[in-house]
Amino acid sequence: MRAEILLHTEKEEFISFCLKHKHEVDDSFLYEKDLENFSPNEENPTYIVKEDGNIIAAVSLILDDYHRRGRNGRFRIFYSEDKEFDTYSVLFKEILNGLKEIDKLFLFVPLVNTQLSENMKSLHFTIDRYVYLLLKEIRQPEKIELPVGYGIKSLQVGSEEESWCHIRNTAFSALKGNTTTITAEMVSKQINSPEYLEGGMLFLMHDNSPVGIVRGAHDDYEGEPAMNIGPLAILPAYQGKGLGKQLLRASIDFAQKRNYKKVMLCVNADNEKAKELYLKEGFLQVEGVATYEYPVI
Repeated sequence: MRAEILLHTEKEEFISFCLKHKHEVDDSFLYEKDLENFSPNEENPTYIVKEDGNIIAAVSLILDDYHRRGRNGRFRIFYSEDKEFDTYSVLFKEILNGLKEIDKLFLFVPLVNTQLSENMKSLHFTIDRYVYLLLKEIRQPEKIELPVGYGIKSLQVGSEEESWCHIRNTAFSALKGNTTTITAEMVSKQINSPEYLEGGMLFLMHDNSPVGIVRGAHDDYEGEPAMNIGPLAILPAYQGKGLGKQLLRASIDFAQKRNYKKVMLCVNADNEKAKELYLKEGFLQVEGVATYEYPVI
């Protein structure tokens, strides 16, 4: 058995493989809209194993600017149909070859996929953290109660991207998995993405200064439309005042006014205050993943 680098002529077959198995792995980057722009290159090193001319296993890393600045690589997919450790081992050896200026690799594994978890442990991956997907069905209008001097406004495209980055980067500076800073260019890409909802990127304002952010983006859950909430971030000086709850409600209110019946978000297990808030606001935990990491030596 040997792994081969994915050729451009095999791109469509690789995409079909990803879509076929997206429900068995973390599917964050396996939606059709993500894969439309996929190309095997330095930002997406990809290897496959074939049997009888068909792809039976694949590994693909995301090494874009954001991940490289954090010296991390995230797996788009790492999966074998035969589920054998030897197949994973062959693929992993290939993906490690030639990695430069990368300190860690990350893979998100659904908690229900115990076989994949065992193979990752055998490859000497360790668990860094757990992340949960929470879902809420919108049943009634949200009651938003902001203190005097506070307000909610939409991001002004073309002039407020830097303010958005400052709040997100400051609030998430110590949050696992989010310590790499984002840039105005990345925010612009989100605005120009298919999942962008006009008016869905909201600022929490205090005396005309932005102090918090929340983003609502189009998504789906189990084949039905849902709005994905995140990031939700507030500057440290304004935390602990109940403002996060009001900002969350403002985002849910935005979703309801656009006829969404469900909203969803992700939260780190160790971010206990945030998870407690979401559960109190009617969210239910529907999925969970373990984040495995591998130190690149």
